[in-house]
Amino acid sequence: MRTNPTPLQASTKHALIAVLVLILFSLALYSPVGRHPFLNYDDGRYLEDNAHVKHGLSWASVQWAFTSLEESNWHPITWLSHMLDCEIFHLNPAGHHYTNVIWHSINVALLFWVLYNASGLFWRSVIVALLFAVHPINVESVAWVAERKNLLSLFFFLLTLAAYQWYARRPQLGRYLSVAVLFALGLMSKPQVITLPFVLLLWDYWPLRRVLNQREESCQQQEQSIPPKPWPWLVAEKLPLLALCVPSAVLTLRAQTAAGAVTSFNHYPLPIRFANAVVSYSRYLGKALWPSHLGVLYPYQPATLTRLQISLSALLLLLITAGCLFARKRYLIVGWVWFLGTLVPMIGLVQAGVQAMADRYAYLPFIGLFIAVCWGLADFAAYRSSSRHRLLAPSAVALVALALISHHQLGYWSSNLELWKHTAAITTNNYVAEDEIGTSFLEQGDLEHAMPHFQAAALIRPSDPLSNSNLAFYKMNHGDLAGALAQYKKVTEMTVDERSRATAFFNMGSIYQQWGDFSAARDNFQSAVNIRPRNVRAWIGLGAASQRAGDFDAAIHAYSQAVALQPTDVTYLLLAGALKQSGRESEAASATQTATHLSQNIAETQQFVESIVGH
Repeated sequence: MRTNPTPLQASTKHALIAVLVLILFSLALYSPVGRHPFLNYDDGRYLEDNAHVKHGLSWASVQWAFTSLEESNWHPITWLSHMLDCEIFHLNPAGHHYTNVIWHSINVALLFWVLYNASGLFWRSVIVALLFAVHPINVESVAWVAERKNLLSLFFFLLTLAAYQWYARRPQLGRYLSVAVLFALGLMSKPQVITLPFVLLLWDYWPLRRVLNQREESCQQQEQSIPPKPWPWLVAEKLPLLALCVPSAVLTLRAQTAAGAVTSFNHYPLPIRFANAVVSYSRYLGKALWPSHLGVLYPYQPATLTRLQISLSALLLLLITAGCLFARKRYLIVGWVWFLGTLVPMIGLVQAGVQAMADRYAYLPFIGLFIAVCWGLADFAAYRSSSRHRLLAPSAVALVALALISHHQLGYWSSNLELWKHTAAITTNNYVAEDEIGTSFLEQGDLEHAMPHFQAAALIRPSDPLSNSNLAFYKMNHGDLAGALAQYKKVTEMTVDERSRATAFFNMGSIYQQWGDFSAARDNFQSAVNIRPRNVRAWIGLGAASQRAGDFDAAIHAYSQAVALQPTDVTYLLLAGALKQSGRESEAASATQTATHLSQNIAETQQFVESIVGH
């Protein structure tokens, strides 16, 4: 005998079906990324050129993940995620890209689940999740492997919202600790979620309705089983979560300052930053409504902002704020303040990096806009006594249009060269885009086509280390060693970036070694390893310069460091040569035997080693 399902069972069944459909839809939309390469901007630093990450998980790499401030962030959970990918997929881009797609799909489904459980409104929650799934502004966060931090931080952000609702229904210490732990994991993925305690206060206001003496606003709202609390209680409740923000903020600021990413207030005073922030807010709104001209980086160019732009942008923000307050719809206030507030860490008041704004920064804040729009349109239709089905056709058209634009935008990410050409075309004076176009040509072995773009980048920004490094490389490859040396010296003076400075010192050491000035070569190679102690090439250069200068003990030490970092036939054979020259025959024979065992062609390896040490 069959029984009809209860309403709760039916709604749960529908919700699970919605979750499955949302996940499958998101996977299908982003499936092309499996054929894309790594992006030549940050992906190398996170994966291919990062010795701690590319070899997968180990106890040493896990320790490094929790202590490293590399890439201007403290985000150990993100590092662990990349290490796990390298453990499974090695450096095959497809696996890393598909992992990003899976995380985005989970976030889409989780967003629906959180909204539906908090509001009890099925279709509105579905449409918000679909908007989040297909909006082209999110392509950057999904198609860029290095933006795994964005996906992971939002995952823990949404889980924290879910856990907070669970806690709010029955406040208990264990439930509160689950909220705190999930929030901490979000901060350890990317500190942009630092605004979460304030979002929880918004969540108390709507849709949880935890504020004492709140009047019911709509008959569409479900009966709440959450006990209300006065505002002082709700604020005090968030203080332990705010305490978690302090170490995250300190570590982030320290990491970004050490990397030279934070611009001083002397360079960009506060009024300029506020002006850029106001205009950026309006530009984000424009891209939310009309997502065109999307690029990887929009240069920070405050001098180009006019008073009219700033005034109109400020007026727009004030009018929308006034409209939300006047409408007295809690979801409008929450959605709008969500958008404004969660963008604050990335809006440029503390300027980190060279971007005025970025698509990836909208991944979390646009959820507030989507909530306000979907709930607002549904209420407007109800107010006009329109059938909800009348919203179906325009909603479907909008979602399909956004999906098609996202698919088109994904096409640019299939090639580094095309992506950066597109970015250069839709922006002005974008030296980063010129650098990366040049780098894309270099990856194809086309040095001659690369150089004009590096020259253009250096013309836009004379203090740009990447373009200057590549111009020096060009001179070195064309025999102008003196010109290259002078250019590399400029690079060491114009940047605090460890990777750029270590590379410049290494190349300066190589130039001095070609000139036979082994003392100067050793000094420069030593500077390179002092900056980046895991730089195998620099240890080899230091060993070769010491060996050619007759300091075999120093050569043995340097080669031993290279062997410890990268135990290959080349490093062992270099060590064997230095040991033999110092009279340590048995140790030399053992190292040679190890090199022979590791090598597929020992004669070829021997020739390569001789070219390094100048025999």
